[in-house]
Amino acid sequence: MENVLEPAKKRTRIQGTATKMNITRPRAPPLSTAPLPQGQTAAQKIPKRTGPRCSTAFVTVLKNQKPAPAVPAVPAQKPGTSAAPPVVGVKKPGKRPAWDLKGQLCDLNAELKRCREKTQTLGQENQQLRDQLKEAQQQAKTLGTERSTLKEELVRVQAQAEQGQQELGSLSTRVLELEERLGTQEGLVQALQKEQLELQEERKALATRLEEQERRLQTSEAALSSSQAEVASLQQETAAQATLLAERGDRLHGLEMERRRLHNQLQELKGNIRVFCRVRPVLTGEPSPSPGFLLFPPGPAGLSDPPTRLTLSRSDDRRGTLSGAPAPTTRHDFSFDRVFPPGSRQDEVFEEISMLVQSALDGYPVCIFAYGQTGSGKTFTMEGGPGEDPQLEGLIPRAMRHLFSVAQELSGQGWTYSFVASYVEIYNETVRDLLATGARKGQGVCEIRRAGPGSEELTVTNARYVPVSCEKEVETLLHLARQNRAVAQTAQNERSSRSHSVFQLQISGEHAARGLQCGAPLNLVDLAGSERLDSGPALGPGERDRLRETQAINSSLSTLGLVIMALSNKESHVPYRNSKLTYLLQNSLGGSAKMLMFVNISPLEENVSESLNSLRFASKVNQCVIGTAQANKK
Repeated sequence: MENVLEPAKKRTRIQGTATKMNITRPRAPPLSTAPLPQGQTAAQKIPKRTGPRCSTAFVTVLKNQKPAPAVPAVPAQKPGTSAAPPVVGVKKPGKRPAWDLKGQLCDLNAELKRCREKTQTLGQENQQLRDQLKEAQQQAKTLGTERSTLKEELVRVQAQAEQGQQELGSLSTRVLELEERLGTQEGLVQALQKEQLELQEERKALATRLEEQERRLQTSEAALSSSQAEVASLQQETAAQATLLAERGDRLHGLEMERRRLHNQLQELKGNIRVFCRVRPVLTGEPSPSPGFLLFPPGPAGLSDPPTRLTLSRSDDRRGTLSGAPAPTTRHDFSFDRVFPPGSRQDEVFEEISMLVQSALDGYPVCIFAYGQTGSGKTFTMEGGPGEDPQLEGLIPRAMRHLFSVAQELSGQGWTYSFVASYVEIYNETVRDLLATGARKGQGVCEIRRAGPGSEELTVTNARYVPVSCEKEVETLLHLARQNRAVAQTAQNERSSRSHSVFQLQISGEHAARGLQCGAPLNLVDLAGSERLDSGPALGPGERDRLRETQAINSSLSTLGLVIMALSNKESHVPYRNSKLTYLLQNSLGGSAKMLMFVNISPLEENVSESLNSLRFASKVNQCVIGTAQANKK
């Protein structure tokens, strides 16, 4: 403070000069006394003056009065600087006569020069005072910031908080007083010096608090260093965990590949061509078969082993004796991979083929047929019963649910799967789209074509291929296909399917991280009802249509048997193109595919001939052996 204070003599001289120049310098606007938000300073910036000014009124006064002796002006001294030497006054000239206008003008110019020097000196003093005010305002702003920072501490220490509030209120009052005193030049230096003394005291208090804050900061830095060390340790653990996770991912991938290999090996041991036999239950209103007509001997392991054999007993009336004795009974024994008695549930049937459906997800083409005479329960096996009873769901909805569930599980191992469904029927060797809607019905001919030049994949032109991702979408497609499928009344069934329906699901899988891809089709085929031809001499138009349908159905079924036999015998030519059914399914038959046939038979004695024909055809298929299946991987 000693550097800021000036001698009393100089202060008196400055006050006298400021009083004389007060008539020419505008009064500074009073500073606002309204309370300011936290973090802001009460002081406002005062615009700097670019240089000394002398108003017209001041010049007029100088002309009308005698020039006063010059008073040397001493500028205010900044702290830490030496005082400037006083300005030596110029000697007052004597009074000139009235006619000496030129001399008077020179005197006035000299007086004006002295006034400008005084004005410049006062401007420098004013600027110095403004600088001191700016420094005080900056200190006030710093104090406001410090007040915000120390607010929480002041709350915890209530005794010090009250004192701090008083000090901040006193500081605000002092700042407002400074703003009000800026309006006048009188007493400005004394007020600023007093304020500076008070601010220095306040600075000491703040310095004490700053030291305390620095100590707290050092403590926080020590805690931060400890936290950083802990974070580094955690990062190392995370890296180790990531390495372990990658190793486990590799191991899991290896286990998944091994599972697929063993799963495929198990399916091959069971046979790449398997035949299941299913006997439908007796429906309401149908006669019950005689005891011993159908027998299901237990498996090799006893009653706990699922049956694999079926015995059908048939009495031949043509072999009756003349004495009227009953005709002898002929037994027909059949053996298959699995036999499902009439009481078998839908979930039991699907459980037996679920592993085969899993093979399609692993990249092996899979084809499942439902074969049998009209009314033997093929459509019930594949699509399910009427209504929305989940117990009656067929193989198609259950297979879709299984695939979606397993694909979701494999997504955790990095696999992503996409599914595209199509549903067509082959009626009288004509391919129809069962998913056509609206104007698409009957529009365009559906033909079986190669997907592209050099491609082995087959596609059906003008047919809808619908991406599916949930069971609800598949249910919608099945409902639409039931409405569009060709049915007719026959001797065995009042609503018989007169076409082969082929539900195809193209499965594509990819493991982006390992660059692996696999893809395979899953074909679920509901074959048309097989029955003998009855070409009587007199047939109506409707009966002739049924006759042509039966001929086309039996021809395609016969071709299917020839294709399977040719594959089993490793023949060089396989007659795929003899039927639209085998041509469409050729990529899902043969050595690179897995095939399963359900032979559905009726439990009624009146259908024994058709049942025997179906069982004999299935037995021939069951004796076929196809080479090792290979996954379609890239």
